[in-house]
Amino acid sequence: MEKSLAQISEYLGGELVGDPATKISGVAPIEEARRGELTFLANPKYAPFLKTTSASAVIVGRDASAEGIKTPLIRHANPYFAFARAVELFAGAKKVYPESVHPTAVLAEGVELEKGVHLGPFVVLESGVWLRHNCTVLAGSFIGENSSVGEGCLIYPNVTIRENVEVGRNVIIHSGTVIGSDGFGYARETGVHRKVPQIGGVKIEDEVEIGANVTVDRAALGITRIGKGTKIDNLVQIGHNVDIGEGCIIVAQVGIGGSTRVGDNAVLAGQAGLVGHIRIGKQVVIGAQSGVTKDVPDGTTIFGYPAREIHKTKRIEAHLSRLDLYVQRLKEVERALKEIRQSAR
Repeated sequence: MEKSLAQISEYLGGELVGDPATKISGVAPIEEARRGELTFLANPKYAPFLKTTSASAVIVGRDASAEGIKTPLIRHANPYFAFARAVELFAGAKKVYPESVHPTAVLAEGVELEKGVHLGPFVVLESGVWLRHNCTVLAGSFIGENSSVGEGCLIYPNVTIRENVEVGRNVIIHSGTVIGSDGFGYARETGVHRKVPQIGGVKIEDEVEIGANVTVDRAALGITRIGKGTKIDNLVQIGHNVDIGEGCIIVAQVGIGGSTRVGDNAVLAGQAGLVGHIRIGKQVVIGAQSGVTKDVPDGTTIFGYPAREIHKTKRIEAHLSRLDLYVQRLKEVERALKEIRQSAR
């Protein structure tokens, strides 16, 4: 499929700088793009490639200069988002799964399937499961008793959704993920760890996407909640009774302890660890590999272990990087003091 830059620019709502008749047949990263391909520049780290790329056009920010650049540009307020739309344009229509139930699927009594549901090979649905319109459950997935999956959801192969889980509309869950496993709750008695029954549920709200090999524990009592529009990367652990707000971004290998609350539009970068029973405010940003042990107020950016307000952490790190110099200066001060004391005797 080939399109002109004029067509692409109009579709993206961008400002074209260059030949509108230039033909584009695909998309690629800026350092790998070849003639006939469209790429983008959103991260300043890749700015040097703008002068060396073989791409036929580049999507850039609104304020990007065209001086010295021979490659046609499409200026856009959000080049990364614009490129995502361009990818959709060239990728074509997403795969549509027909309404069908594979002969090897196992359905218990009382399962309710609405119109447009697709069940792949070896899917297992326990009693009381309710799948809404146009829900797709692919090979080897399991949905437990009295759970429901909303309209337009896509459940990839080998996903486990345990009992009493509610999944909203247009949710995507990737392979290997387990929703509703038992929370990690034990009471120590006479030297033995006694299991605390985990009898709560999980609620996944609309438009959530959950990556591969994520675990979301069921609540001990009540629910574990993932708010509307939140996106969760691979290999994330969410403990029992955690409440995650709307529009959050949770990056790979984050771990969230039980009963912690995360406010709307928070960003948790890779490998951040949050202890249980704390409150993370709205629009908080937690840097990669941070260890969070206390409540964080709205709009704060924190980083480090233990996590502190980012400017404070940077000052501490700057001092630590000069620690050898400070030790040397302290030794010099000690020698000077020793000489003063000796001369005063």
